[in-house]
Amino acid sequence: MSFAIRASFGLFQLPIAQEFAWPRESFSLAIAIQNLFWGIGQPIFGAVAERYGDRRAIFAGGLIYALGLVLSAFAITPGQHQLLEMLVGFGIAGTGFGVILAVVGRAAPEKHRSMALGIATAAGSAGQIVGPPIAQLLIAQMPWQWVFIIFAGAILASMLALRLFRAPQRDQTDTSDEPMKVVLQRALKDPTFWFIFIGFFSCGYQLAFITAHFPAFITEMCGPVTPDSLLYVIGVTSASGLGAISIAIIGFFNIGGTLLAGWLGNRYSRKYLLASIYLLRTLVSAAFILTPITPETVVLFSVAMGSLWLATVPLTSGLVAHIYGLKYMGTLYGLVFFSHQLGGFLGVWLGGSMYDLYNDYTVVWWVGVGVGALSVLIHLPVKERPWESRGDFARAG
Repeated sequence: MSFAIRASFGLFQLPIAQEFAWPRESFSLAIAIQNLFWGIGQPIFGAVAERYGDRRAIFAGGLIYALGLVLSAFAITPGQHQLLEMLVGFGIAGTGFGVILAVVGRAAPEKHRSMALGIATAAGSAGQIVGPPIAQLLIAQMPWQWVFIIFAGAILASMLALRLFRAPQRDQTDTSDEPMKVVLQRALKDPTFWFIFIGFFSCGYQLAFITAHFPAFITEMCGPVTPDSLLYVIGVTSASGLGAISIAIIGFFNIGGTLLAGWLGNRYSRKYLLASIYLLRTLVSAAFILTPITPETVVLFSVAMGSLWLATVPLTSGLVAHIYGLKYMGTLYGLVFFSHQLGGFLGVWLGGSMYDLYNDYTVVWWVGVGVGALSVLIHLPVKERPWESRGDFARAG
């Protein structure tokens, strides 16, 4: 539910901009701030969950998420939207990967952990399948303000599932008795941690830019959906409809891609899998922007990018758990995820800013290609061994 709503924010770009006659950058900056505060909140909620319990952290995140959505429905200036997206970002952090994957990581044995993390990540993709089409349908039937309020109600309703939630005990095989402060200091001195941190930046840039701007990009830049096409036959008759469906297509194919990544992560080197995923993303993005934008190429891009979309998450979170242990996985992965959201902030804000300057998204696409290539290279020197077993790190500690 959290990801269904988060994936829908790009659909509000045009109706909000048109109602208030704002430049594209205004609401883009609001979504960018949402991504940034999602990243800021992720290690905070990870630490809260480790200190006070997972259910309390998730419930607090759900309340903040719903409050941010309700208040956003009454926002009438860019500054108000940008301020309130801080709340929404914190809410997403409390109901998102940092807390959830730490629970799943503790629940699963080592030999199945990567696959279990993939299954949990795929749930976010399932939300992405249904969220944007529902948002598009609601926006067509009622003011966008009411859609925010409906989404807030959906988040609150999803909190009822916490009554059935049974957080597993912390894995007793994690023998580290070190306090969080010591573990954080050691991780921050480890070059491998920073390689993972920097590598996750491009993932956030690409995903957030596409989620926030792809629907508007398709609406304005894509060729028409012809009556004799399969898309038209199944009910996708306009470029705006294709924009919503494209995000859902990405989510649908990401389920398979994420599960496959989780399965492969149990069997092969996670760092090389991550490098391969970033390489494929880079090639797919470059090919898309170099070809004419038609309904057919949009669908092909959505299928290809969807297969790689969140495939990095179970591999990155699994790498953090494998190297640094499970005791403070939520906090450490939250810190790595902050880099992801820094990339997300830049991708969303730069998309709106460059569009207002050039009436085009091409520059932003090529920046995404460049940071994707950087992530390919930065994962190669990662030392994929538990830090206790690395002699160089033991000496440094």
